[in-house]
Amino acid sequence: MLTEPTLTSRHEDGRDVPLLVWRADRPLLSVSSAPLGGGIGVRHWVVNATVPMSYHRDDPADHLAELADQLGLGGPGVGLLTGVDVAEVVARADAGVRVWATVGLGNHVQAAAPDPAAAPDPAAAPDPARRGAPAQRVGTVNIVVEVPARLGDAALVNAVATATEAKAQAIRELGLAATGTPTDAVTVLCPAGGEPSAYGGPRSAWGAPLARAVHAAVLAGGSGTVVPWSERRTA
Repeated sequence: MLTEPTLTSRHEDGRDVPLLVWRADRPLLSVSSAPLGGGIGVRHWVVNATVPMSYHRDDPADHLAELADQLGLGGPGVGLLTGVDVAEVVARADAGVRVWATVGLGNHVQAAAPDPAAAPDPAAAPDPARRGAPAQRVGTVNIVVEVPARLGDAALVNAVATATEAKAQAIRELGLAATGTPTDAVTVLCPAGGEPSAYGGPRSAWGAPLARAVHAAVLAGGSGTVVPWSERRTA
């Protein structure tokens, strides 16, 4: 099982930057969209690291691997990045499923929004200078889920979809016309052994409490004003 996350920090660019660390008391099976440790495989730890809004490294997986090495974390793990102060993590549990979420919605989007660079009508062509322009705000919702029973590979993938649907439901209930942000990540972990459950959908034995816990965590995390860590730190 995962420990409760430990809040710590690393000294980087002259600042003490927060990060959360979960350790597993035994290897866990994971499915993740994280920059480090993504895909399906056995993992030993999870890190969710705050970065400043000016973050510009193009090797986030290498950066996270460096942080894991500094923390003395052994074996493969999952590494996540966010502009949110990870001290603001929200934890929820339901029927044995545990969820932790850091919620930043400053750059909320509709997943299937029209391409701003596409201009089928020449008269409505966008300003070329705006094509590919970065969003005004960076926002990330990172979700870590632990299910206490073994899920099959298909059920793990389905659990990611269920978590994403629950996140989108919460965001809608927060009054935002959005499904998430462009940089959201989901990680679902479960025991590596045991008889695998075949299903992870929102009405399955484990998918239903997963959905409720994710929904509650995102709703709570997004209900207040979240100021990026690097914009509210004091000198």
